[in-house]
Amino acid sequence: MVGMCSHHASWPAGAILALALLAAPAYAAELPDKPVDLRGSEIQIFIENDSFRSSDQYYTNGIKIGGGIPADKVSKLFTRPPNALLDAITEGASNHFGLFLGQNMYTPRDITIAAAQPYDRPWAAWLYIGAVAQSVKDDRLHTVEFDLGMVGPPALGEPVQKFWHDLINAAEPKGWDNQIRGEPGFMISYLHKRRYGDSNGLQFVPHAGVTLGTIMTQARAGGLLRVGQNMTGFGPDSIEPGGAMLKNTRRQQDEGRYQSWEWFAFAGVDGRLVAHNIFLDGSLFRDGPSIASNNKVYDVTAGLSARVDKVRLSVTRIKRSEEFDGGGKQRFYSINFGIEF
Repeated sequence: MVGMCSHHASWPAGAILALALLAAPAYAAELPDKPVDLRGSEIQIFIENDSFRSSDQYYTNGIKIGGGIPADKVSKLFTRPPNALLDAITEGASNHFGLFLGQNMYTPRDITIAAAQPYDRPWAAWLYIGAVAQSVKDDRLHTVEFDLGMVGPPALGEPVQKFWHDLINAAEPKGWDNQIRGEPGFMISYLHKRRYGDSNGLQFVPHAGVTLGTIMTQARAGGLLRVGQNMTGFGPDSIEPGGAMLKNTRRQQDEGRYQSWEWFAFAGVDGRLVAHNIFLDGSLFRDGPSIASNNKVYDVTAGLSARVDKVRLSVTRIKRSEEFDGGGKQRFYSINFGIEF
């Protein structure tokens, strides 16, 4: 492993959740005597890495860990005004909120060169916390994600990559002194998905979305075809902004949830028009490492997903087009492990 956002009232929900949870001790009601009802909640882990196919370059590693909870359970935490606010946000649909922590790492093609490589991808890392709000109704999914974090040395790309390479006896990454400079950054992303077809058979799931922020600004659209049995949700996501991480829509929204298992195979494409990517274009506010980027990028994906009772595993192979002048296409894998209560 070596180091890799509309629904008119939805986007503030992620930020509201983060603030609300931090304020929970001040607003919490008395804890009930009976056990906490976890139904509809989840824990999700995403790992993306190019070394699964023996490469070590460009977007080289990403990890995203967190969890989600149904909005009605969040509202029960409060006895003051936040309760009324959450009720307004979640009216008429199946809604979930989530929090997570993530880190992405990016390197040039040859990580053993200590000198600057101005004609290759800059060294970069992104360490962030995020909040996500999702709403599902009538085979439509709205996702809003807010990410806030740091790039540059505070993102800890160098110590994490060096520690891992030393642990597995891999080549020492020597060029981190040339990484993009440290600064805070944010992204707000919206993604909409719809699904057509039957949960037992074939489904088509198109999507469209937009991301705005100092880290990345882009528009995206694409679709996914999947075939399987007892299919739930809207297919697997990656660590891409707006991909979010919540999978556990309520049982009344997915007939397949009544079954103790599901599986599906899938293939899809995602096209993006990129106005700004700090990991290639550099900072919006000051000079630093950068390279001429391509503003049209696409991913081609394929993979398998299976769930047995509460446990889900999805494996996606992603082929990405050239992101900058002189760079090549990249292939990496995205693995998602989740526990959905």
